[in-house]
Amino acid sequence: MHKSIFYLFLLSLVGFSTSCDNKGKKMDDPKDDRIIIEIPNMVEDSVYSFVEQQVAFGPRVPGSKAHKACAEWLENKFKSYGAKTTMQKFEANFHFGAKAEAINIIASIKPELPKRVLLCAHWDSRYTADEDKQRTDEAIPGADDGGSGVAVLLEMARLIQQYPLEMGVDIILFDAEDQGNNEVTESWCLGSQYWAKNTHVNNYRAKYGILLDMVGSKGARFVKENTSMAFAPSTMNKVWAEAKELGYENYFIDEESEGVVDDHYFINTLLNGSIPTIDIINRPKNSRFGKYWHTHDDNMDIIDKKTLGAVGNVVMSVLYNESVGTF
Repeated sequence: MHKSIFYLFLLSLVGFSTSCDNKGKKMDDPKDDRIIIEIPNMVEDSVYSFVEQQVAFGPRVPGSKAHKACAEWLENKFKSYGAKTTMQKFEANFHFGAKAEAINIIASIKPELPKRVLLCAHWDSRYTADEDKQRTDEAIPGADDGGSGVAVLLEMARLIQQYPLEMGVDIILFDAEDQGNNEVTESWCLGSQYWAKNTHVNNYRAKYGILLDMVGSKGARFVKENTSMAFAPSTMNKVWAEAKELGYENYFIDEESEGVVDDHYFINTLLNGSIPTIDIINRPKNSRFGKYWHTHDDNMDIIDKKTLGAVGNVVMSVLYNESVGTF
């Protein structure tokens, strides 16, 4: 898809004899029974730039100057796109004994509407290059592992402001996701654990959730991760079907993989499945999460504009279909 906008033509519901333009107004021709909505394409240069700008702050490790500066930048970005922004601060107690203020950054689009979808990613970067062979005690750039998902969601917020949805969307950037220890499950994803126990709105509900993690690398391969399939198989299958419809089956592979402990795990388990949430995450064939994972090679060199665009376009199509009741 090379055009900046593509059009989705939808058959109207039975008994609905008129059609609507992209702003929801009735069209003049009473015989035209289609609903026309505009779905904006991701601007690949824009979303790539959002990754660059995060990496330019330096590693976004909780407690660091880069973390604080990036938080302010993210907050201002979402506000500039018209979202109601909440900075949910909490004290993160890390497995290695350190403590730091962490921040879940929450951007709510049309918070007054009851019909909602949750989109999320983590925005912190890992404090150690524990999978690297050198400089293992230094924090990593986190271009893909953190930066890519955030960038896609920023671009989505920017486009949704221009092409409004008739439903609510909550974008949550979870903090302190990537500071854990592989032997202690609960040492990971501290931000999503905190949010699930202290949702930003009392009795918060969304129809489903979509988590983006490591969605920007060259040659990315997204498969149906088993934790997602256990809690939200319908959403998972529909998203992959949407990707195929859009021609992205080379990214969204119709295979299952072992489950991972990611932010969606705690959303699903701590909220007892009330917001069935899937994870779109890169699972290469020959390595666990990519050879650059948790190394200093997680930098701008491995980021691919087309991968970012593909993931964003799939999720955008899901949202706009959902807004008219066809997802």
